[in-house]
Amino acid sequence: MSLVRESVVVTLDAAGRPHPAPLGVIERPPHLVLAPFRPSRTLDHLEARPFATVNYVDDVRIFAGCVTGRRRDWSVVPAERIPGFRLEAALAHSEVEVVAVEPDPLRPRFLAREVHFASHRPFLGLNRARHAVLEGAILISRLHLLPRGEVEAAFRRLRVLVEKTAGPAEREAWAWLEEALARAPADRAGAP
Repeated sequence: MSLVRESVVVTLDAAGRPHPAPLGVIERPPHLVLAPFRPSRTLDHLEARPFATVNYVDDVRIFAGCVTGRRRDWSVVPAERIPGFRLEAALAHSEVEVVAVEPDPLRPRFLAREVHFASHRPFLGLNRARHAVLEGAILISRLHLLPRGEVEAAFRRLRVLVEKTAGPAEREAWAWLEEALARAPADRAGAP
């Protein structure tokens, strides 16, 4: 298995507007591999414009906001060396250019070359509530693939971490995830 970095990838839509989306980026030196599921806007954007920024953030509201549809207008600034944008909230970001595609009917792999990396703010350490929100966001994004009971059980375990260690941002993000789980139709979950 390769190292996967949970990040927020920003691509450009047909009108040149930034589109942020959570994505686990795979490290496969010398490439970063972006593997969005089909169908997705991120995949469509990468096929049309082979550039993206990979944003490393610690504000988990961005992950939760994107996967629940509670997305706010996350502030962006222009990228430095590629056509596109990066998140203003990024601790660091990579600007990448797709150099090859490994076709796959469900999840093609876009092999990207890093053309620029910049660090913007210090990383101030790990937090269990942020981890819980990140895991919860991944579960919400895969609710259609997983048995609902499995997702609900994981949420019960993760909720404890949020209750014990969250700050205001993590509590807000967790509330968005809980609301999304509550309103998801029961038949949306995968088979047991």
